[in-house]
Amino acid sequence: MSIDSAVPLLAEESAVPVRIATKRSVLMCKPQFFTVVYRINPWMDPALPTDTSLAVAQWQTLYDTYIGLGFDVHLIDPIDGLPDMVYAANGGFVIANQAYGAKFTHVQRQPEGPAYMDWFAANAFDVRVPVETNEGEGDFLLVGDVILAGTGFRSDSNSHAELSKIAGRPVITLRLVNPSFYHLDTAIAVLDPATSSGRGEIAYLPSAFDAPSLAILQERYPDAVIATEEDAAILGLNSYSDGYNVVIAARAKNFERQLRARGYNPIGVDLSELLLGGGGVKCCTLELRR
Repeated sequence: MSIDSAVPLLAEESAVPVRIATKRSVLMCKPQFFTVVYRINPWMDPALPTDTSLAVAQWQTLYDTYIGLGFDVHLIDPIDGLPDMVYAANGGFVIANQAYGAKFTHVQRQPEGPAYMDWFAANAFDVRVPVETNEGEGDFLLVGDVILAGTGFRSDSNSHAELSKIAGRPVITLRLVNPSFYHLDTAIAVLDPATSSGRGEIAYLPSAFDAPSLAILQERYPDAVIATEEDAAILGLNSYSDGYNVVIAARAKNFERQLRARGYNPIGVDLSELLLGGGGVKCCTLELRR
């Protein structure tokens, strides 16, 4: 392009950061046995019908999206009688080839913990069997040089110290107070885990946290994207990013606009059937960090 034909950038356009996609490796579980037959979060209602074939089709779209983005997608076999196994993020937390296993709060999901640890072991991860109750990446988010860790509904705060020793990095405890956002990954989206500041970039819902936790987020991430209550109410924050492409709930239109304004490429996926179990994009996605 010649100098004469160049189009000058507006000030606000030139200020948008250049985002860089980084290839991801993730673990997923096909919702072959998905249904809602018990209630362990406010999203679940056994009286409402569920459509397993629709859940599989929607999940397949998410899987295909990740393949299209060049991700390495690994699959764990679903187990009959474990309908929530599709929410793979809860199956553990993987960092530096160490897989810290999950120890679920509710008895209905407790068999998932050993199933995921068996998969980690079979795939050459260094499995760390948990002592403390935790629900994996549902409550543990790697952001920059720290791990943000949720408590209040599912993961015990004692698991934060346990993970810190395994991972060898600081863990910051955040207390969730709204039962609709019972896992940290429903209230915080990691948009870029490795910015030049070392702190990463996130989006979050302020009302999901108690006052001390909110103060931590405000101080540490002053430029965070603040999600709307409307988008959070459809688990819009339960998203997964490669640093440029952010796979989000298709109906989270405000979040989509916010992301585009920050230089990200939002990709909407409809997981409305899996929302009946209280999960979205991130819930179905466990990052594998070798």
